Parts: sequence; C-alpha cells; structure tokens
Amino acid sequence: MLVQPALVAFGATLAAAVQPLEVKGNQFVNPSTGNAFKVVGVAYQPGGSAGYDPSHGRDPLSDSEVCMRDAALMQSLGANTIRVYNLDPNLNHDECASIFNAAGMYMLIDVNSPLPGEALVNFEPWTSYYAAYLNRTFAVVEGFKNYPNTLAFFSGNEVISDEKVAAQVPPYVRAVTRDLKNYIKNHSKRQIPVGYSAADVRVVLEDSWNYFQCAIDGKEDDMSRADIFALNSYSWCGDSSFKEASYDQLVTMFQKSSIPVFFSEFGCNTPSPRIFTEIQSIYGPDMTGTFAGGVVYEYTQEDNDFGLAEINTDDQSIKLRDDFRALQKQYAKVDFSSVQNVKAASTSNPAPECKASLIKNEGFNSNFTLPVLPPGAQEIIDGGVSPAPVGKIVDISDWKVSSQVKDVDGSVISDLAVKPLEDDAVNTPGSNTGGSVTSAGSTSGAETSDGTTDDGQEDGAEGAAVRFTNSLAIPVVAALAIAGIQLI
Repeated sequence: MLVQPALVAFGATLAAAVQPLEVKGNQFVNPSTGNAFKVVGVAYQPGGSAGYDPSHGRDPLSDSEVCMRDAALMQSLGANTIRVYNLDPNLNHDECASIFNAAGMYMLIDVNSPLPGEALVNFEPWTSYYAAYLNRTFAVVEGFKNYPNTLAFFSGNEVISDEKVAAQVPPYVRAVTRDLKNYIKNHSKRQIPVGYSAADVRVVLEDSWNYFQCAIDGKEDDMSRADIFALNSYSWCGDSSFKEASYDQLVTMFQKSSIPVFFSEFGCNTPSPRIFTEIQSIYGPDMTGTFAGGVVYEYTQEDNDFGLAEINTDDQSIKLRDDFRALQKQYAKVDFSSVQNVKAASTSNPAPECKASLIKNEGFNSNFTLPVLPPGAQEIIDGGVSPAPVGKIVDISDWKVSSQVKDVDGSVISDLAVKPLEDDAVNTPGSNTGGSVTSAGSTSGAETSDGTTDDGQEDGAEGAAVRFTNSLAIPVVAALAIAGIQLI
C-alpha cells in the first residue's frame, strides 16, 4: 500500500480508528465510553515460525498487501484483536499496523522470538537474561508503542511449561515484566499493559497467576506485577460443554483476579473441522464476568492443522477453510452489541500480597526476590534503545485486496476490501460485508456475512453460501467527503 501524503497536505489529519484501552481492575476499559472491552481475537502468524525471518526482512506485519488481505477477511469474520508472536523491530510495520487499526483491530504483541538470544531459556533462565536480550525486547516496544491499537505486550509465552522449570524461571519472567514496564514508563506516552501468556498446565497454572498478579510488599504499583494474565487453553474439544471442558474450574480459579484474564489461545482441533461451541460460553453469562474474551488459534493453516484459512505461498492467494465459516457462524450468534457495551465495574479485587503461602505447589518457586538488572540494562532503560525504531499511523491509499481469495468451496470472492471504520470504532461481526462470491460465472449477494439468508435461515448448500454481500461501493475519495473525515 502506498502512503498518500497529499491528503495530509490538504489539512486532513490521520484518524485513530480505535481508542487506546486502559486496564482497570480485572477489565480492559475504553476510557472514552467507560465500557469493558472483550477480546475477540485471532492468532496471526502467517508461515508459522518461518514467517519471522530477519535474514530476509520478513515478519507477519511487514507486507502491507498480505495485511490488507488478512485484515479484510478477519474484519468480515468479526475479530477485534490479533495476536502476533514473532516480530523484527528493525522492520517498518507502519502500513500493516495502520491497516489493522483502520479495520478496528487491536494488536497483542509478543516481545520474544524462537531465535537464540531473543527469549528466556526456561531451564537455565540466568544464562539468557542479559542486556542484549532486554535491548531487543525494548526495541519491540519502541516499534509499537505509538500505535493506538497496540493493546498489550507479552513478556513471555508458556515459559513455565511444567513443574521442573517452575522451580527456576518465574522470578526471571517477572523481572522481564518489571524491566518492560519501567522502559515503557520512561519512553512511552501511555503505560501500555504488560503481562504473561501461560500454558494451561493446571498443576502450575494457578501458582503462575498468583505469582505474577501479586504485589510485592503489598504495593499494587509494584512495577514487576503483571498488568494482565492470559492462558493458552485447549480443553474444549468438539461439542463439549462448560463443565465437561473444565471451563467452570477456570472461572472458579480466576473469579477474584485483580487483573484481566483472557484466553491468549483457544480452539482444540480434535475433531476437525472445528465447531467452536465454546464461543457461546466465553462471551455468554458463564464467563463474561471473569474472562475478558479470547484469541482463536490460528489464522493460517500450518503443519499443526489449526488454520482458519490456507495460503498459497507461490502467489499469496488464500482459501477459507470450514473452520473460518464455523467460527463466523458462532460469532453471529452472540449479541456483541450488548457484550461490548457493559459499563466497567466501579470496584476491583485487591492484589494479593506476595508471600510464600500464596504458592500451593511445593515445586513452584515462591521466592519474590527478583534478579537484579544485568550489566548495561539500566542505561538502556534510562536512555532508551539506540537507534530506536519509530512506528506511526500512516495514510493508506487503497483498501482493496489484490490477492485472490476463495471461499471454502473454491468460489472466488471478488471486490474484497478493508472497510475503514470511523474514529474510535472497534470491529464487530457485520462491520464489513466485504465482497461478492462468483461461482460458475454468476455473482450472488443475497446472503449475510454469517452465511444466512436475509430471512435468517441458514443456507443448507454445503460450502456454497455467499457470505460477503458488497464491496466498498463508494470510492475512497467520495467516502472521505461524505464522512467528513480522513480515513487512515
């Protein structure tokens, strides 16, 4: 996508499609409305770990054509958040961040990567906690701190994977959280939340949550205390239930959390294709008072068979899978206008004081004396990364998807485009009804974005339903004039 400075020169300003959120108690809160925010997310790592390739200048948010394609599809799905795992702070992410921002989607950003020196080694964390590693995590913060749709940073992902590593690694993860929060405090205009994404290993899960949410010396402003806690959970498989999937146990565990808790990954893929019946519990009365939503794993089909869509890497064309339509159908059953318009609670649960008695598993580290900063790290926290990446929202000249997109049955979806939302708007199911499906030389537009006909009855023709009804019929320039705003 090309940056279009000419529009800016005429006196227009760049609009922020989403409002930066804040953490208050155990909720994400929109400060302009006072409403609690629920994450409706999708894990986004095209190409898997190979999609992060610093040697060739490639990561998931470096190609604007790819981001446009995927933002349009996820906008039609109803997502309001993406989680991105592996990012190169040396690359420019302005166009992709601006595309997802205009589409009304927040970004959950992991600061680590699978490459050596870019994450803690959980079995010997002291060998990987050094200034160069921290400098790299701070550089990710620098690159993303100025985007209004940066929702939070994860200081670690499944670092505490079992009881054995739980004996050593928790203080180091908490130290990285401390260091990131101090860096953000010194170098960001807003205090972007930092937290941890845990594996749903029940023997260490509750201790992990308590370890990271507690306040050392009882001080809730303790900079090592996590702002959020998330978990990667795959206990709901197929046509399960709230109790059968042990989601009731998770609600009991986290109901008194002092910080937001949500699924950073969910979506068991056995059996396949998935039916995502857990959506009704996650966004229904079973869980909305305790969980702040969740992130479906994952957008693209990789070797592990969790994809909502499958990419042809030769030409960047993409084909939707049954899972995409099943998830879209489940989202369509939720009244998100009600879910996202609940006023945030005026009271919150206090953070427990960090004490050894808080930890129940004898093998879990109960020492809250954290590692001191490694040599050279304080200078970076004080003076900043140099040279520092700079991210900013930019104007986009064309919102159309250039890659070929096919529906589940192979029908081509044409005229697909991102629909830029108004200032402070967040994407919801139905925000973008996108394009039209052409099959056997005909174009149909009689159905809604969730695969139902206008009378609300589900189409029984397997895989052939039209889910996108319109492209952006008004050219961008005309839309700007009508709306009286500049779309970014």
